[in-house]
This record gives sequence, structure tokens and C-alpha cells, in this order.
Amino acid sequence: MLNRRSFLRNTALGLTGLGLATGLNTRCSTGRSPLKTSGESAKLLVSNPDRPAPATFDRLPLSWYKATAKKLREKAGERGLKAVVLQNPWNIIYFTGLFHSSTERPFYAVFPVDEEALYWYHPGLDRDLVTSWWSNENEYYFDFLHSEGGHPEKGEITVGKTVDLFEWLLNGLKKRGFGESGIGFDTEFPASKLQKAKNILPKATFQDISDICLKMRMVKTPEEIALTQRAMNYFSQIQAFARDYILEHGTEATDFEVAEAARAFGVDLIMKDIKRDGRPHTAVGISVGISCRTGAATAYPHPNQFFHKKIERGDALQVSGVVRIGGYGGELYRYYQIAPWDAHREKLWEVVTECVHIQERESRAGKTCAEVAAAIHEYQVKMGVAKYIYHRPAHGAGMEGHQAPWLALGDNTVLEEGMMFSVEPGLYDPENGFGYNPSDNLLVTREKGVIMSSVPYTKEWMFLKL
Repeated sequence: MLNRRSFLRNTALGLTGLGLATGLNTRCSTGRSPLKTSGESAKLLVSNPDRPAPATFDRLPLSWYKATAKKLREKAGERGLKAVVLQNPWNIIYFTGLFHSSTERPFYAVFPVDEEALYWYHPGLDRDLVTSWWSNENEYYFDFLHSEGGHPEKGEITVGKTVDLFEWLLNGLKKRGFGESGIGFDTEFPASKLQKAKNILPKATFQDISDICLKMRMVKTPEEIALTQRAMNYFSQIQAFARDYILEHGTEATDFEVAEAARAFGVDLIMKDIKRDGRPHTAVGISVGISCRTGAATAYPHPNQFFHKKIERGDALQVSGVVRIGGYGGELYRYYQIAPWDAHREKLWEVVTECVHIQERESRAGKTCAEVAAAIHEYQVKMGVAKYIYHRPAHGAGMEGHQAPWLALGDNTVLEEGMMFSVEPGLYDPENGFGYNPSDNLLVTREKGVIMSSVPYTKEWMFLKL
């Protein structure tokens, strides 16, 4: 347990500072001076030789996307297909590298199986993004809903028939010679959509290839792993900043303030290293989402209230979030207990922490998701905390956050090297107004799961006296 008073004395810090250590000049919500912390918590971060080396690049190179798309085309070819159509935004980003916003506007990427080419069918507002990236040819509609012949950007203002943009895509495929071919889509069509496809391309066949796409995304390549590790290294420093901030500002701070300060620190920390010129395709896939909740809000897995509460002695407190670079990264949560606490809280915290280590030990290639989940749940039940269990221990981790497979009793997927998972064997006691839920990014290897952050799972780190 760390005492706030001794922490401040040992580091010769007062409650006010003259700016973030990284140079950001922001003010916290209470109006105190710009933020600064001692950096003492960073000294407690732990090294692990099993962790992969972090990437030195800010995003995956175009050559990686082209090689990955080639593998997709080969797998589609093995099923007798001649074209692949992607419409899931995560699949589009993964296989083409085009980071873009997903809205109600349909966006399609088309790969011919037998040639290295990429054709786009997309909304007009993204035309500069598309043509300045990997694109052999592109066609676009003005906007959703699109009027036939209506292109104000070309001086053509037509109030006419509303274009069915799925039929527009199908006609585009016909023009490209796929009218009598096997075409793979990364989704299963509902009956109405399948009927449209058969009406426009009666001699074509349609196959759902979402399983191919998902399987490729589930098992990460060395480049993806390295970029994830870089993001997790930054996130570990952000968590260290948040811990310092809690110790230095104590009960004068709100959970909202902790989160905002940590996010500001994290953005500055990351962006000073990102090469960028303000134009598209640099500084992509970057997110720094930090949250903090203290007290009763920790007692619920997915609370629905806004977090803006003063930190109080006796609170459970969670600092959580997701950090990504180039689309890669993961979750990192730490579950603090502010003094005083009782034996009940200490026991639940200890059970949660041991379950983290069980997941580490059990998450090796060849095990099933269900087997790992069962080992964790069996320990929880053995320790007499069954009533505090609310969810599975973890989910698969990918660009979209939650990704298959699931560390759940009903998922018999076999773990493979390169899969990634969250680490969330949380326990919750709403009756007493507290809960502890960790998370991390865990990499499956041949021997065990490797925790990718360097933030300790110790009482020294998480039991604090303010």
C-alpha cells in the first residue's frame, strides 16, 4: 500500500504544477494550474522478455495490405470465386489499408481474384481519400440518398429517381465482367438482398466469405503484433501518469478529471512520435480513450451513468480505456482500492488478480476458449465468490475492440499463436457499492499467454492511501 503523503514528500511535489511533463498546456476541470506529475509510478512498470518488440512504424505499410489481400484472393479462389466484395468497414480497413468513416453511406471494395487490382464503389465525399490511396479504378455516387444523375460537384443538379446503391454496385460488377461468376461477399445476404442480386446477375453465384475474413483477422501477423505492442507501451505510461495523478491530487480530484488529464497526457505522448503532414493516410487509426470511475459506479460491469464524482477514501476506482495506433492496440484497465478497505474487498481483489494469472498460464495454443474460461470460473467458485460473477473472463481483441473468439464456456474455438484477448475476470458487489475489473491485451503463444502491458498486478500498485 502506498501512502499519498509519503509519496508527495519523497518526490517533493505539491498539488500544483506548471504544465504536463510532455509539454501540454491544459487546465483540469477544477481550474487548478496545468497538470504535472512526478513520473514516480513509471519506475514501477515491469519488463518482460516474453513481450514482442514494439513497431517503429506508425501504421502497417501498403505492401502488407497488398500481401494480405493476395492471401484473401487465394482463399477465395480455392472456393471457385472470381471476385471478392468487402463492405464491412473493418474488413475494408484490414485488407486495403484505407481508414475511413463508416456511416449510412454504402462503401464497397472489390478485388478480382485473378489479378492484383482494387476497384472502389463509394460515396463522393471520400473520393480524395480513395484516389490518393491504393486504387486501380473507382466509381462514386454523390451522397446518400443518391438521385439518378444528380452530381452537384459536376454542376448536375437533378431531382430524380432514388438510386438503389446495392443494385448500383451489382451493375458495376456486371460491367466488370463478373455477371456469370462466383462472387464472394463478406456478409450473408437477407432474402430481399439475395433476390436483388439474382435479378440483376441471374447467372452469377454468391457466397458468404465472412468466415475467411474473420479467421485471417483473428490470428495476428508479426507486424500487427509489433504495432499492438507499441500502443500498449504508450498505454502503460498513460496508466502510470493516472496513478501519479490520483496520488498527487487525492480526494480533491474527480474521476472525470483523472480521465481527462490522462487522455491529454496520452495524446501528447503519442502524437509527438507520429510522423504526419496533416494530409490523409498519416496519423490514422489513432485513438486514446481513457475513462475513470470511482465508488459505486465500479460495482456494475457496464454502468450507464456519467462519471463525475469526487474520489473518496474507501472507494474502489478503475482507470480504463483503449489506445490504438494505426488501428492496433487494446484495452488496459487497473482496479484500485483506496484506503480504508476490509477483508471482503481484499479477498475479491485477490481472487480477481489470481484469475488474471490463471488466464496467463492457461492461454496457450491448443487449448480451447471454453477450457480457459472454465479454469477461471472454477477458481472463482472454489473461492466462494460465485455471486459476484457477471460475465465471461475475456473476449477476443481486434481493431473493432470485441472480436471473436470468445473466452466463454460456449466457445470451443482452439487457441492459436497470434490470437489476442482482453483479460477481464472481474467481480462485482453492487450491494456494497464496489467492483474490480481488470483488462489488458494478452497474446497467445505456444507456451502461455503473454500480457502486453507493463503495469503491475500488485497491491503496491493498486492499494492506495490518500
